[in-house]
Amino acid sequence: MELIVTEKHNAARRIADILSDGSATTERVGSVDVYRWGTHRVIGLSGHVVGVDFPEEYAEWRDVEPAELVHAPVQKRPTQDDIVRAVKRLARKADEVVIATDYDREGELIGKEAYELVREENDDAPVHRVRFSSITENEVKDAFANPDDLDFDLAAAGEARQIVDLIWGAALTRFLSLSAQQRGEDFISVGRVQTPTLRLIVEKEREIDAFDPEDYWELFADLAKNGDAFEAQYFYRDEDDTEAERIWDEADAKTATDILEDESQAVVESVSRRTRTDDPPAPFNTTQFIRAAGSLGFAAGRAMSIAEDLYTAGYITYPRTDNTVYPDDLDPEELLETFAETSAFGSDASSLLEADSIEPTRGDTETTDHPPIHPTPDQPDRGDLTEDEWQVYELVVRRFFATVAEPAVWEHLRVVAETAGLRLKANGKRLREPGYHQVYPYFSTDENYVPDVSEGETLSIEDVRLEDKETQPPRRYGQSRLIETMEDLGIGTKSTRHNTLEKLYDRGYIEEDPPRPTRLARAVVEAAEEFADLIVSEEMTGELEAEMTAIANGEKTLEEVTEDSRDALDRIFAELAESREEIGEHLQESLKADKTLGPCPECGEDLLVRQSRQGSYFVGCDGYPDCRFTLPLPNTGEPVVLDETCEEHGLREVKMLAGRNTFVHGCPLCKAEEADDEEDRIIGPCPECHDEHGGELAIKRLRNGNRLVGCTRYPDCEYSLPLPRRGEIEITDEYCEEHDLPELVVHDGDEPWELGCPICNYEEYAAERESADLESLDGVGPTTAERLRDAGVDTVGDVADVDPDDLADQVKGVSADTVREWQADAD
Repeated sequence: MELIVTEKHNAARRIADILSDGSATTERVGSVDVYRWGTHRVIGLSGHVVGVDFPEEYAEWRDVEPAELVHAPVQKRPTQDDIVRAVKRLARKADEVVIATDYDREGELIGKEAYELVREENDDAPVHRVRFSSITENEVKDAFANPDDLDFDLAAAGEARQIVDLIWGAALTRFLSLSAQQRGEDFISVGRVQTPTLRLIVEKEREIDAFDPEDYWELFADLAKNGDAFEAQYFYRDEDDTEAERIWDEADAKTATDILEDESQAVVESVSRRTRTDDPPAPFNTTQFIRAAGSLGFAAGRAMSIAEDLYTAGYITYPRTDNTVYPDDLDPEELLETFAETSAFGSDASSLLEADSIEPTRGDTETTDHPPIHPTPDQPDRGDLTEDEWQVYELVVRRFFATVAEPAVWEHLRVVAETAGLRLKANGKRLREPGYHQVYPYFSTDENYVPDVSEGETLSIEDVRLEDKETQPPRRYGQSRLIETMEDLGIGTKSTRHNTLEKLYDRGYIEEDPPRPTRLARAVVEAAEEFADLIVSEEMTGELEAEMTAIANGEKTLEEVTEDSRDALDRIFAELAESREEIGEHLQESLKADKTLGPCPECGEDLLVRQSRQGSYFVGCDGYPDCRFTLPLPNTGEPVVLDETCEEHGLREVKMLAGRNTFVHGCPLCKAEEADDEEDRIIGPCPECHDEHGGELAIKRLRNGNRLVGCTRYPDCEYSLPLPRRGEIEITDEYCEEHDLPELVVHDGDEPWELGCPICNYEEYAAERESADLESLDGVGPTTAERLRDAGVDTVGDVADVDPDDLADQVKGVSADTVREWQADAD
């Protein structure tokens, strides 16, 4: 028997389909699906099915000092027991084994892990390695026809990363968490890559905080030739003889404005024309792909998840690459011809094929592992993909088109006019030859009209405008720009950078987009900077990345690099040990500040966001148990305290993070008072207790801001149905015959929403929710849906009942935040 091991289940299914020419069937080995035809078996892993960890005796935080973890032994143990058992069972019968995991450092390590599982059961079967950059028929069959060997040096580099990240993360996380008395789910997470990344975000926020805006003025006038007007701007030469438009003195600005308003004409002093060649972009590497997808509204992790699905389906090449130069064996003309037959891209591809020669652009980085990201000849129909998947796929296709298109040509016209000693300039531009913009509509092609004028010509002056402005603070890093900065500084790798951002969001270190650090994030960075700067040093992280590359090149061993990392941690703990109490106090103050709303109206102590033992959030007084004042919060999402403050109560407002259903709850005390003041509206009999006790259903607004239809006998009768949070609810004269309740209409926006009978509406919703296909969730395509089903999640109802962190651990390419968004959608 020939056993083939792939990195993911859906890759196993596709490779089996390709190699068997569609004849493969499915069998179960234990609880794992395996594909078979003839004497071949294909099993898909779930990424790493073996992980590194410390022995169990190091798990108890109270008994083991954090510094002891630095030199603690590291062992491997299965993380997916069912898959490990299946691989071993198949390995016993194998005459030959082929490792077909992804072609990168991480994939090589996963392949080595599979190799070791095989060798535990079978010492004799030869083990081969195949590598491909796209899961297409030609490339897969060619790879299997020309197998190679595992690259144990490359795998060792990936294993070194695992060990180093484990030691750094566990030891420092445990130290800071214990110092701040944070245990359980609220531990303070620190990582070799994530903490230097967090420092970048915090440093940018410091720049914004320190920014002191300055007032300035800009002066404009419309110049006109025969009634044809265009905008011109006043400029002058500053003390450095540099052309300047900003006027920093208000008196100067008003003087110039008065002069200009008194003039009716200006004479053209100079006219200059030039053309500029606008070269097409380089092929996509991972970072530039993330940047382009970000301009379409995709977060980095979401963009990569979709790209991985498209790769596994065979539609694009491997999306984790540094390469920006197409390989010699890529024939752009041949690939264009496959698109010329499609309805979505046919006309653009055909126009590109009309060129005399097709020469793709070249970027600055050329590697020999994976090509730049580009489409394959295997093309989906639009109906095969979700809307998000199609957007990303089209982006990749059109980027390839752009790299083989002609340059664009812009025509620029600069006009300078003079009146009463004041000079005005106008800069026009026109796209003379669209070039690659014709097929790649993601860059701006905005034009600025200036008419054709001549030197010495007189123009009329119309509509003089003085605009007062102020300088703006630096912009926060967007996700894509942050990933570019990480790449420039050598922080992380192309495969890990977007996951690092997801971890920072998941741990509550950053919020919003562009990312903004929480007070806890600032405290962690401040503590590290003051007491152990190596923790946040991008230089240290870059050096370790370089050492891992040295392992891959055979220049260093895994043992040497992990020992270097332990030595660095010894130095860090030597610095931290003397300041443990001070660090803990600083972190505790910041943790509290992130949760503080303002003064308690009953005792003056701080009101804080708290979490009950059942997991729900509420506002409670820091003076508990002496003061028992509380306020409820919505039961949907996770609360974040905002900087905006309620003018009436002096409390900071609260936002509830609930995926796409995120909303600003506002001041919790205002919400509670509004609910207390609003009378319940009776709509009909309670179906559970009316006949026996006379209970009635009423529309109620709760103190946490939620609305529902509930029984007037609550808490004796707890019957209730949810209602939308927003919009005015109208009780109509139309009645439901089955439940004797009026039909409801929600007025929110232009079109009213006919909710109907609240009982019928909820029963219909619950049935749909329980049975709805996974593909109905935002961004879930066939590939992701298959991964979810492999994890035992078959319907939308199942998604609503899982733990987001547990599901994210099981399903590659899905983050805990994404699961929470799906759950919010389901609700």
